[in-house]
Amino acid sequence: MVSLKVSSCPTQELALTNCVFLSPADHAVYFDGDSSGYIELCGLIYMACPHAKVEAGCIALNSIQRRGTGVSNGDAVDAGVFKPGAAFVGLSECVFEVDYVVKTRARGSEPIDAPKLSAAILARFPRQFFSTGQTVAIEFCGENFLLRAGRLQGVKVDASEESVSRGMLVAQTSIVLQKAPGSPLVLKGGEGQRTNTLFKGDFSFEKMGIGGLDREFQDIFRRAFASRIFPAAVVRRMGVSHVKGMLLHGPPGTGKTLIARQIGKMLNGKEPKIVNGPEVLSKYVGQSEENIRNLFADAEAEQNERGDDSDLHIIIFDEIDSVCKARGTSRDGTGVGDTVVNQLLSKIDGVNALNNILVIGMTNRKDMIDEALLRPGRLEVQIEISLPDEAGRLQILNIHTTPMREANCLAKDVHLPTLATDTKNFSGAEIEGLVKSAASFAFQRHVTAESGGMKTGKLDDMELRMADFERALGEVKPAFGISSEDLSICVRGGMIEYGLAQRELMNSASELIKQVQRSEHTSLLSVLIEGESGSGKTAVAATLALQSDFPFVKLISPNSVIGVSEVGKAAMIAKVFDDAHKSPLSMVVIDDLERLLEYVRIGPRFSNLVLQTLLTCLKKQPKTGKLVILATSSSLAVLEQLEMLDAFNMSYHVPTLSKAEALTVLKALGAQGISAVEPCLNAVGKGMPIKKLVLVAEMSVDESRTLDPVRFATTMQSAGLLSAA
Repeated sequence: MVSLKVSSCPTQELALTNCVFLSPADHAVYFDGDSSGYIELCGLIYMACPHAKVEAGCIALNSIQRRGTGVSNGDAVDAGVFKPGAAFVGLSECVFEVDYVVKTRARGSEPIDAPKLSAAILARFPRQFFSTGQTVAIEFCGENFLLRAGRLQGVKVDASEESVSRGMLVAQTSIVLQKAPGSPLVLKGGEGQRTNTLFKGDFSFEKMGIGGLDREFQDIFRRAFASRIFPAAVVRRMGVSHVKGMLLHGPPGTGKTLIARQIGKMLNGKEPKIVNGPEVLSKYVGQSEENIRNLFADAEAEQNERGDDSDLHIIIFDEIDSVCKARGTSRDGTGVGDTVVNQLLSKIDGVNALNNILVIGMTNRKDMIDEALLRPGRLEVQIEISLPDEAGRLQILNIHTTPMREANCLAKDVHLPTLATDTKNFSGAEIEGLVKSAASFAFQRHVTAESGGMKTGKLDDMELRMADFERALGEVKPAFGISSEDLSICVRGGMIEYGLAQRELMNSASELIKQVQRSEHTSLLSVLIEGESGSGKTAVAATLALQSDFPFVKLISPNSVIGVSEVGKAAMIAKVFDDAHKSPLSMVVIDDLERLLEYVRIGPRFSNLVLQTLLTCLKKQPKTGKLVILATSSSLAVLEQLEMLDAFNMSYHVPTLSKAEALTVLKALGAQGISAVEPCLNAVGKGMPIKKLVLVAEMSVDESRTLDPVRFATTMQSAGLLSAA
């Protein structure tokens, strides 16, 4: 580095070359007699040439160069000789913003020929280096223009391209010209030269914490971004318009908000505006609508200024259903929700619609959004972000365990593919919660309670083990998982094998469920399990559900809808079936259909709304997955009157117990003295429901589990199984 004194450029013509000038003696010393070389000043690289009018120890800069380096005439500046390396052989693309040097001398609406100006730039500044943000003046058609370097693409020696901060202008460089913000200048003929570098070249889904959504991202890029990569003239020639809106919908925790938040990091250009739905609303009249207009104000100003060269403006609405409900459904009397929807529609697809926007909405309740917003030209791209499959779950587990793996905190026995298999129907958020829960067990091992409080042990050997994840699996349950607790209550005492008929029923039903899993054509199977009250229908259905190994199993029973209105009950049933359709394999158990329908013989009376909801759900085919429905009933006659029998594909009868089967049940219960109660069993004229027999047996045994014949007979009479003598 040498210190040189700043002086003015010798002539006006030399000032437009973007070169710096040294005295011939200094130039010969620095560059060993070469005619030209490069000097680095304050991070900027200039071509240095000798000139006789420059004094020794001085460096001549034009006014734009002095402004760019932040120096004045007479200042001392440190300069160093720059030798180009082999990392970049040149720029493949250089974007310049163009403006007049003296704006008062602007030509008004007279257009500037962009291709000719691009050729002039290449001819005027060959082999010169440009840095992002650097400014340079050029004379073209008798007028001085100011060029400001923007995005630069460099070519490596291996012919690969990447964004760079500086590089050399060569004959093969593609020059892209844009009008500077606020400039009155008009460019013509340059629409077809620009290919938008919309996406950053170094983004990675895994680095951004997004996994299991490869197919969804392909759809988003193809439908929402593909047209924006091509030059505006090409898109205009094809007669198509850009997609302006996109809706991400699906179950909670699947990554909708994460996708929208990270899309801004993938793109070059403006930062996206993120709005939580309710933030738009205001207590002041007209303020909510103005808040919507303000979101589009920047995009509108840039569209008016730059036209098709405008950057893409992304506006993200989280929980869009909170502000864009179907018009006419609001009961507040103000109509604010309706006018907000109207304002949004006019901005996206109105008379003066913008072409430089992309509105991304996210919701768990697509059904609540106004239908006008979902039509073409509005939020037309609707992507369902569903639960991840096994490969997706493995990606998500890899993302959340990468820091542990890099820090050597993940034990060697942790097998992520096994965890991906065991986390069926887990959402991305639930998998993250699983990793946190496993980490908490690892932390617990290194914490000891002492009189002085909680103290940590040796931390160097802290690691997460497979056992931690297994314990976490027992703690973290997926929202779209198995209602194991409710189903386990239905078979609290376990299943008692008591006869051939029961075994055949269980084997036949189990095989039927397996056939549905294997079938390529059957996506819906509804099975009715009917029998006398207390015969064990609920236990049979619950056992089949628990043994099915389906990732989604839900129980709908009268106990879960106590105190719920008729409308609320129908909505709860519909929601369970909607959730079931989101899982690849689902099972819904409907217990005690008569009670669920509120059926009573007097009248007869029943809930027609619940009946119609059930009939519709029983017949509705899943879009992609497979659904098995198990329903129990104690009265075939009632279902026949309600025309529900035709809604079921199969029907199984659960019989009551014969005497031999009753003896088998008593033995399975561990009762002693069974022979003493055989005469009582012989007196039973009809079959015995297993539920009542188990109750009678439990009420008739003493501490040694021996049956008392007298008490057994009395209890049988009280239970209605034995007529009084």
